[in-house]
Amino acid sequence: MYVMSTFEHSTYLELALSALEMEKIPKESILAIPLNNRTENRRLLDTIHHSDGVSLFDIGAALATAFSVIGASVGFRLAWGPIVWGIIAAIIGCVTGVLISLWFNIKKRKKQRKLRGKTSELILIIYCDEEKIQMVEEILWDNLALGVATVDNDYQSV
Repeated sequence: MYVMSTFEHSTYLELALSALEMEKIPKESILAIPLNNRTENRRLLDTIHHSDGVSLFDIGAALATAFSVIGASVGFRLAWGPIVWGIIAAIIGCVTGVLISLWFNIKKRKKQRKLRGKTSELILIIYCDEEKIQMVEEILWDNLALGVATVDNDYQSV
């Protein structure tokens, strides 16, 4: 059986490794793989090949529609007429909506980054017998593993 877990680089990782060795898990059965975490920020604008599911244009389109109706209605009383004022109001509404979406999106990403705080920096894979799985999981959880999973030897991916 394989037990996999993720850790931050800390003294707790070293304590977990030494506790595993004290429980007669050989060094040859332990594999530690460091991860390269993302250093640059994610893109705000999507491409044709990649989308994160967040649209900056939705609120802009809704505000453009609302503003253009109001602008066309008021435009009957103004000098340039309803069509020109409807177009001007639509542009103002679209720009306002995109700026609102952009502001909320940037604010949300900064908040998520602060909330997450802890990032996985290392994957620890331990090969052990089924009898020792519970003990290994307890050691990992006691030493602040960020996540733990077990996999059978005969596991086959699809």
